Amino acid sequence: MPDRQNFPFPGTVAEARRLQERLRSEVRIEPLDLSRLRRVAAADVTFLAEKEIVAAAVVVVDLQSGEIVEERTAVVRTEFPYVPGYLSFREGPAIIAAWGTLRSPPDAVLFDGQGIAHPRRFGIASHVGVLLDVPSVGCAKSRLVGEHDEPGMEKGDFAPLRHEGELVGAALRTRKGVKPVYVSVGHRADLPTAIGLVLSLCTRYRLPDPARRAHQLTRELRAGKKLS
Repeated sequence: MPDRQNFPFPGTVAEARRLQERLRSEVRIEPLDLSRLRRVAAADVTFLAEKEIVAAAVVVVDLQSGEIVEERTAVVRTEFPYVPGYLSFREGPAIIAAWGTLRSPPDAVLFDGQGIAHPRRFGIASHVGVLLDVPSVGCAKSRLVGEHDEPGMEKGDFAPLRHEGELVGAALRTRKGVKPVYVSVGHRADLPTAIGLVLSLCTRYRLPDPARRAHQLTRELRAGKKLS
């Protein structure tokens, strides 16, 4: 069951919308001092049992060495229906459950999803970032809202992502010639430092290293290879 003490949980979609709109006011967009970060996490989820069970993985890396220092998983039954734009109510409780088993809280966290690049400017990176009060960044494999030009082909090239006239993120090339990822502020970061954090964690692949490992863990959970 979701821990509703740590994850305010709505009974209806209308309540969920009101909760998003209330918590959205707590999002802080501000520079993140990347030089002070030591441990950064990435979170990913998958669905089991006809999408009624959510399996989450949180992977923490040491920024200086690049080594994985901690991995945690959690499996939670979801109680919220699938409704586009409200996925954080399905995914968030499992992420918070895995986060709660970490030995110590990381300095920042990446999410495989959106931050403010969301119809109501409150995707999972913002939602969970606010609840945990931790610097958070959305780094999604696909676009949810907005339009952008094609970024350059070199690593680090990006194009602004705009939705309804507002800058909400960036289409970022993390490796030469590969498809961009979609970076947006979650909480307690700004777009330049969100982009910088994502690039610092992309050593060989399109996805940041801890995000790639978190995705591998969720696939293992789905295959039944990892139970805790």
